[in-house]
Amino acid sequence: MNKNYSYPLDLSWSTEELASVLSFFNHVEAAYEDKLAAEKLLVSYAAFKEVVPSKAEEKRLDREFERASGYSLYRAVQAAKSKEKGMISLGK
Repeated sequence: MNKNYSYPLDLSWSTEELASVLSFFNHVEAAYEDKLAAEKLLVSYAAFKEVVPSKAEEKRLDREFERASGYSLYRAVQAAKSKEKGMISLGK
């Protein structure tokens, strides 16, 4: 997997919105590369959804992020939702 990838970002987002989206992407990476508290991922996902409320836009970002990083936003959120409390780790 390529560690030198760029995030799919919308340059029309405000600084605060970019920070929310980047935080979510970083939490997804942490869930794959190490361990992350499920609650932390769900909180950052809620902030991400404030910026990206459209399901179609979320799916597009997921596809672009997975193509670039190999990590699925959808799978990370589903794992966190099913666990709710405690740590999740999606790494192989």
